[in-house]
Amino acid sequence: MTRLVTLYTLQWGDLSLETICAKALGFGYDGLELGLPNHVDVRQTDAAYYRGITDLLGTHGLKVRTISTHLIGQAVCDPIDFRHRSILPDYIWGDGDPEGVRQRASEELIRTAHAARALGVDTVVGFCGSPIWQYLYSFPPVPASLIEDGYGEFARRFTPILDEYQRLGVRFALEVHPTEIAFDTVTARRALEAVGSHPAFGFNYDPSHLGYQGVDYVDFLYQFPDRIFHVHMKDVYWSDAPKAAGVFGGYVPFGDPRRYWNFRSLGRGKIRFEEIIRALNDIGYQGPLSVEWEDSAMDREHGARESCAYVRRIDFQASAHAFDAVFERK
Repeated sequence: MTRLVTLYTLQWGDLSLETICAKALGFGYDGLELGLPNHVDVRQTDAAYYRGITDLLGTHGLKVRTISTHLIGQAVCDPIDFRHRSILPDYIWGDGDPEGVRQRASEELIRTAHAARALGVDTVVGFCGSPIWQYLYSFPPVPASLIEDGYGEFARRFTPILDEYQRLGVRFALEVHPTEIAFDTVTARRALEAVGSHPAFGFNYDPSHLGYQGVDYVDFLYQFPDRIFHVHMKDVYWSDAPKAAGVFGGYVPFGDPRRYWNFRSLGRGKIRFEEIIRALNDIGYQGPLSVEWEDSAMDREHGARESCAYVRRIDFQASAHAFDAVFERK
């Protein structure tokens, strides 16, 4: 049996959940990864509210295995500034006082774990932000102690959240991504160590954020075989030749042809999904393959439909026996 193919709804946040369900069914998906805050209000405490969501999906033959809180999670560890105002709900932003924003975002992540339980979901995907991302390029020189303190602050803010997740039987899957405390294999290891390998802490694997950086995105799976809690299927293209705007993006928007890299619809970039599927089989991952569709140059409905078909074509289960076992004489 192949893995569920789901569609992440954050890129469809302008549509109602009912509309997305109808579209996802037409595109061929098995289920949805519900994006917060657009498609789940975790402030709701009435069980009937969450039954309404699962019933709605059920009427379209869809399942929910994951909910995601990228936008709100970003505010837990970040230095808060004007940029966060545009991605946070008013009830999280409040008066904009940075520590107040971080505290309210942390509380919302805990409410998200309770919402996950109410939906029968055991995995929450999200961001955590980073108190030290601005020091990535170490000039003027950054003392090692400052970076160490940054991981300590991440652990201090996130461990109470993870404790509550563990108590509820829910896992938090951090998406390894630029601007987060973990953005490649080395920093993912460091983040895991910072929280003492907390059993509720793992990763949402998205190869698109690793490939253009030059990170070995297939090896990442083998480095953390028991911590791959969820998988995003997303492609990215990077140029074979030098470009005007390099890896850092040159302050030009996504989709600009001057960029060295851009996200693309599945199968149209450079990510080697065949090797990813083989690695996922090797580590025993049986969770959803969730399409997070992002391609600035393509209509999203066309992209969502072709991406679903692509994942179904590329996915396969591991063999139950070696192909040459039948050669042996008993």
